[in-house]
Amino acid sequence: MAVIHRTYVKPTKLELLTTWLPTRTWYHGPAEPELAKAGGFRLDDPEGEVGIEFMVVTDGSGAYLVPLTYRAAPLLGAEHALVGTMEHGVLGPRWAYDGCHDPVLTAGLTAFVEGRVAAQAQSVSHTLDREVARSWTGTAPVPALGAPTDTDEATEFAVPDGPTLRLHRVLTAGSTAPEDALGQVTGAWAQADGTRVRALFATLRPN
Repeated sequence: MAVIHRTYVKPTKLELLTTWLPTRTWYHGPAEPELAKAGGFRLDDPEGEVGIEFMVVTDGSGAYLVPLTYRAAPLLGAEHALVGTMEHGVLGPRWAYDGCHDPVLTAGLTAFVEGRVAAQAQSVSHTLDREVARSWTGTAPVPALGAPTDTDEATEFAVPDGPTLRLHRVLTAGSTAPEDALGQVTGAWAQADGTRVRALFATLRPN
């Protein structure tokens, strides 16, 4: 299970995202946002090398899902997906990537949808996250995801002769999956007043 180190990270994740988020097509907030971490969860890398985090951030007007991976060395061919670099007090230099372009995260996400792995707490070591829910009604394993494409509100992965996975970047409290969904992931986050709300994080639908 995920191990959370109690140490410093410079710059912080929110500092990196403050610069990176406004460059995304699905981000509709201010050019210089004041971000807060509002929720999320982690998945384990079977090899124990890559940190995998699904972070929910808010900017005062909206909530966004940001999948991130943390690596000890650059990911070859993923320069376009680099969010930034950090210094971790225990692990040393870390390269943070938009996880939608990292095969370790996408493989972990499909394994989670199928129920082969469990969601881990975002900030507590060796602890499952019971607020994150998933379902899969398909009769076969989720195929390997294709290249991601950003839209105004999501990142989509089309699979030839398979379902389309839609990762909801813009979160809408209370949203539910369409009737034809083959699978889904839902999660929770805290609003500014402390109220916890739920929404769709991801859906799989037939092409």
